[in-house]
Amino acid sequence: MKKLLLLICCLISISVFPQGFNINGRFSSSVYSFERFDTTSASSNYLTSFQMLNLNFNKDNVSLRSYMNLESDLANKLNGDPQMRFYNLFLEVRSLFDIATVKLGRQPIFNSAAGGIFDGLNLDMKKGDYKFNAYYGGNVPAYQKLEFTNDLKEDFILGGKFSTAALKDFQVSLSYIDKNFKPESYWATRLDAQLNPIKVLIENNSTQYQFASAEVAYDLKDKLSVTTHYDYDLNFDKTSKVELDGNYSPLDKLKLDFYYNYRSPLIRYNSIFSVFDYGNTQEVEAGADYIIDKTFTLTGRYGNVMYKDDNSGRVTVGLSSNYGSLTYRKTFGYAGELDALSLYGAYTIFEGVLTPSLGVSYTNYKLSPDPGQPTYDLTSVLAGVNVRPFNTLSFDLQGQYMDNKIYRNDYRFFFKINYWFNTNF
Repeated sequence: MKKLLLLICCLISISVFPQGFNINGRFSSSVYSFERFDTTSASSNYLTSFQMLNLNFNKDNVSLRSYMNLESDLANKLNGDPQMRFYNLFLEVRSLFDIATVKLGRQPIFNSAAGGIFDGLNLDMKKGDYKFNAYYGGNVPAYQKLEFTNDLKEDFILGGKFSTAALKDFQVSLSYIDKNFKPESYWATRLDAQLNPIKVLIENNSTQYQFASAEVAYDLKDKLSVTTHYDYDLNFDKTSKVELDGNYSPLDKLKLDFYYNYRSPLIRYNSIFSVFDYGNTQEVEAGADYIIDKTFTLTGRYGNVMYKDDNSGRVTVGLSSNYGSLTYRKTFGYAGELDALSLYGAYTIFEGVLTPSLGVSYTNYKLSPDPGQPTYDLTSVLAGVNVRPFNTLSFDLQGQYMDNKIYRNDYRFFFKINYWFNTNF
């Protein structure tokens, strides 16, 4: 907590007293209304509000960036209301010695194995075709509270990444991450040697993720693009994920896509789940996009997921345009059977001031491909409008309707105000 408050002091000393600084960001206020049935005959109405603020203070190469959200229910008070969440609050200094950027505070981290946000230090360095990134800090507490971990030795994240584009048309990177979690201790009732119930403090060992990764990307502009990614689990000494994603354009109007994924379950070290018998999965998908004209594009995809003892397939066909899309999707096999048809459209009028939208979907599905299993229907409708009278101000209103076995004639409403600001002093 003290370290995070130190960032506010940095803001005062760096950005407020000197002249010539900038404040920008976005404020949004929204309410979401829905009904929840506690029993088959009794229900409660909820009206949840969200107040979001993205606020940035900038002076030359120094910025203080923040992103926070306040949520509460206006109709029925919930446990923890009101809830304040801090997603970002960090100081950023760019172009140090013309090669480095330093970030200190609560900030996002993008990593395929253990991404999210953390409280700590992030260093980016770039020189020519070479980049280096390193980070270290504490895990964020539940509900994104503005608190710093009280045990950095057991509750931390550490990692780094080196990448280079020195080889023409290639991007190569190597990375490492170690994310350690400190489990919460708790009291539980157990039996002693005489079979009498007693209270026992349960304290587990720390659990962690530890991965080494490699990525190679090849990009031949407007023709061929391929990205490969590999994750190795250092705790369990095994391959965690192999991913291949690419596209090829043999013609100006035709683009072919391909995708492959091998994945083992992501299990923390020292977790009880590591003793279970589980299977890895493989997934392949191929598809194509064909540009009919300036307005319409035809798309098609076929994918197959291979489980330990079974398979599941899916087919997607769609037509997209500047005004919306029409999509049909079918799945079959181990993951269940489904046929879904969806239509969505939006059209901007009055030079962007008004944008009405409408979405309709119908789904027929059953949870198992076995004969005799029951079949269910799902219908959903989305109708909304975006009003932007000024570039800095917009309003969104949306109504949602859904009907299936569980939610009969379910109505929900969403309203949101957005305000963007950018001021120089």
